Amino acid sequence: MSHLIFLSKRSSQNPGSSTVGVESILSFIGIVTGAAAGWKLKFLTASGAAMAFLVGSLIVLGSGIQGLMLLFLFFITSSLFSAFRKEQKAGVEEKLAKSSTRDWEQVAANGGVPALFAILALWTGDAVWSLGFAASIAAANSDTWASEIGPLSKESPRHFLTLRKVERGTSGGVSVLGTGASAGGALLIAGASLLLLPDISLGGAAVIAAAGFLGSAIDTVIGGTIQSRSICPECGLKTEARAHCGRATIQTGGIPWMTNEMVNFLSCLLAGILPVLFFW
Repeated sequence: MSHLIFLSKRSSQNPGSSTVGVESILSFIGIVTGAAAGWKLKFLTASGAAMAFLVGSLIVLGSGIQGLMLLFLFFITSSLFSAFRKEQKAGVEEKLAKSSTRDWEQVAANGGVPALFAILALWTGDAVWSLGFAASIAAANSDTWASEIGPLSKESPRHFLTLRKVERGTSGGVSVLGTGASAGGALLIAGASLLLLPDISLGGAAVIAAAGFLGSAIDTVIGGTIQSRSICPECGLKTEARAHCGRATIQTGGIPWMTNEMVNFLSCLLAGILPVLFFW
C-alpha cells in the first residue's frame, strides 16, 4: 500500500538558516517556560520538570517546533483534565501509585516514546516514523483523558473481562464516558497532527486516531490483567501504591515490576509501532 495515502506530498524543503535559528530559540524558550510553568502550577514535580525539558529537547531535535506543539497540546489538556473536579476524584487518586503531579517516571513513560520516534524520524529520514511519533502521543492523550474524565461518570465502571461493576479508578475498568473521552483524546491529537506535521495526510491522521485509541485499549487490557496490584494492610484499601498509611502494601496480583508507568510506556510504544508495522 502506498505511503502517499497516509503521508502528505507537501514539500519538505529545508528552510533558511535564519528561520531555523528563530525556531530553535522559540523552541528553547517554550521548553523552559513549559517545564517551569508545570512545576510552578504543581502539574510537575522538580524531577518531572527536568524530564519534561529533556523530552521536549529531543522532540524538537527530531520533529521541530511542530512536534513540540503537539507535545504541549497533550501536556496542557491532560493537566487541565487532571485538575478538573479534582475533589470528586480524591478517592480515585488515593488508589493510584502516584498523584496527578507528575514526576520524572510519569513524564518519561508518556513522553519518552514520542521522543524516541522523533529521533528515529530524524535519523532515518523516513516520514513513516512521524506517524509513530504522533500515534504514541495520541495513545498517551487518549489514556489520560479516559483516566481523568471516566471517574466522573455517574455510572460505576465495569471490568472489561468480567463486566462486573468495579470501584472507580480500578485498572481494567471501563465506562461509556471514559471510552468517549478516550476517543476524543485520540482524535484531538490526530487532528492537530494533520495541521502541524507536514508529513501527515488525512489518511495518516485517521491511522493516528485509530492507533491512539487502540493504545488506550491496550493500556486497559494490561492494567486489568498483569499490572501489579496491592492492598494496604492497615486500612484494606486496594491500591497500586507500594506504601499506604505509612506501611508497605502487600502485593495481591499481577507482575511486581509491571507498574502503572510501565503499562503507560508499553501502550504508547505499541501504539506508535502499529502504523510503522502497517507499512512494513
